[in-house]
Amino acid sequence: MAKVSQHLTSSQSGAAAEAAGRNPAARLADTGSGPTPGRGKDAGYKSVLPWIAGFLAPYKLKVLAAVVFLFIGSLAWLSLGQGVRLLVDEGFGGDSGARLARSIFLLLGITAVSAGAVFCRFYLMSWLGERISADIRIKVYNHLLTLSPTFYANLRTGEVISRFTADTTLLQTVVGSSLSMALRSGVTVLGGLVMMGVTSVKMTLLVLLAVPLVLGPVSFFGRKVRRLARQSQDRVADLGAYVDESLHEIHTVQSYGHEAEDRRHFGVRVEEVMSAAKARIGYRAVLISSVMFLSIGAMALVTWVGALDVMAGSMTGGELTAFMFYAVLVAGAVATIGEVIGDIQRASGATERLLELLEAPVDIPAPARPKALAAPVRGELKLTDLHFAYPSQGTQAVISGVEFRVSPGERVALVGPSGAGKSTLFQLLQRFYVPSQGSISLDGIDIADLAPAVLRQQFALVPQEAVIFATSVLENVRYGRIDASEQEVIQACIAARAHEFISEFSEGYQTYLGERGVRLSGGQKQRIAIARAILADRPILLLDEATSALDAISEQKVKQALDSLMQNKTTLIIAHRLSTVVNADRILVFDKGHLVASGTHEQLMSSNDLYREFASLQLLTEAPSSPA
Repeated sequence: MAKVSQHLTSSQSGAAAEAAGRNPAARLADTGSGPTPGRGKDAGYKSVLPWIAGFLAPYKLKVLAAVVFLFIGSLAWLSLGQGVRLLVDEGFGGDSGARLARSIFLLLGITAVSAGAVFCRFYLMSWLGERISADIRIKVYNHLLTLSPTFYANLRTGEVISRFTADTTLLQTVVGSSLSMALRSGVTVLGGLVMMGVTSVKMTLLVLLAVPLVLGPVSFFGRKVRRLARQSQDRVADLGAYVDESLHEIHTVQSYGHEAEDRRHFGVRVEEVMSAAKARIGYRAVLISSVMFLSIGAMALVTWVGALDVMAGSMTGGELTAFMFYAVLVAGAVATIGEVIGDIQRASGATERLLELLEAPVDIPAPARPKALAAPVRGELKLTDLHFAYPSQGTQAVISGVEFRVSPGERVALVGPSGAGKSTLFQLLQRFYVPSQGSISLDGIDIADLAPAVLRQQFALVPQEAVIFATSVLENVRYGRIDASEQEVIQACIAARAHEFISEFSEGYQTYLGERGVRLSGGQKQRIAIARAILADRPILLLDEATSALDAISEQKVKQALDSLMQNKTTLIIAHRLSTVVNADRILVFDKGHLVASGTHEQLMSSNDLYREFASLQLLTEAPSSPA
């Protein structure tokens, strides 16, 4: 008994081993300090603009329309300078009220055209920003659904949520606002410089001499803003992950009086966010202010030179006014570009984080030419020389040389100490992991030759900890078969002995169960999970201590439902309770990843020391609830 007791007291060892070995997401869980392996430091990252361009491609007509309106608006603003020149030289400088009126109406007409173009451009670009953000979220989410559960062992839910919300929102801002502003400002700079050159070549050359002074800070500080933006977003993701974890486990937090410590940890993480943001904000503020100062300073010097030309008679007042109008437009556009570059640098950091999700490899790829299962599926399982070790554990095997066959309709119980490899075996059967050696076949076909989705459709799983989604009772049960009618759901719940407590809810099957089923007791959650499996009606059942959360009365009722459910179905049962396995057709005893014995309860009690000790310990555990 000491041997079994030692195994039972180390119940977390198997889970720890699994967690340690799940490394596909490890690089994503630790992305706060640098680039993903296999990429360069900065230059190796994909640029945000080409990546976004790929999402814009399906909407090229809207993009083209937005660009057309952008040019119309920009050219209208540029032509406004000539209207100002006419107003000054002919309206103010002349004595004709008609000329003044024409100049005013010309300005109003140009302004109206510009305003109309701005409306169309703003609407189209904002729509594109929202659409691209939605498309990115859909693409990332669709990819995440193809990754096996091993990927998520080291990637916290809050981290993924941050990338879906904060990062995609940044990209939405870039497409819907910043990119439009950058293009408009670029057109304004080029057109303004041309019009300035037409007005005065000398003064335009003086302006161009100041351009390197403006672009220098943009290049230097822009790189720093990008690096710090990535750090800031990572710290925000850490904060979101901590909130997600602590609020999901609020019962444990409050039960152990851990609120004060959680407040302290949360405060530390908030300050880490502030520290990362502080540096980024500082550099960005310096970038914007330096660009504005240099731009306006250069404009002031050029104005001084132009004023001297007007005084000398080589330039009219209207020409100087028009030149200064263009200079103001160019200076403002350059300042806008400087600010937008900061947004694009921040979006580059967001893009890197989203690309890491999109580029995470599918660790359970589907075969190029999957085989088809014969209908109906009989549910015969055969394991041949099966070995499995988690990558991070090197050669330390979790499953070693396991071989057995399960006949169609047979009930097989898997028993043994925690960490013996039973749950890992369930994962291997559903191909959430790939064996390092050996094979598993279903109805004579290697499961590696089946499409993963098709394979998993043959299993109905009832886990030890029932999974309840934040939706209604009806939708939770229907999760097992989404096309089931409400009457079929009710029949499944009746069979699972869940209909009685569901009927007591004020809204019955439409009752919202809350996040993780907070409105249900442990036994009620388990019966909902069993109803889900009953409704799914799949040829193979995987029961992972399916009655563990039930009281004695509920357990008896559910066992009756399970007995009915298991008729003509292949069933594998992970069990620690003796009462669960005594009626199995066969019992498989596992220890440290090895299959050490097989037989009925009576056979194993007389032939296997480990099972005898295990059964005796369980018998003592169940004795208080046994009939007198």
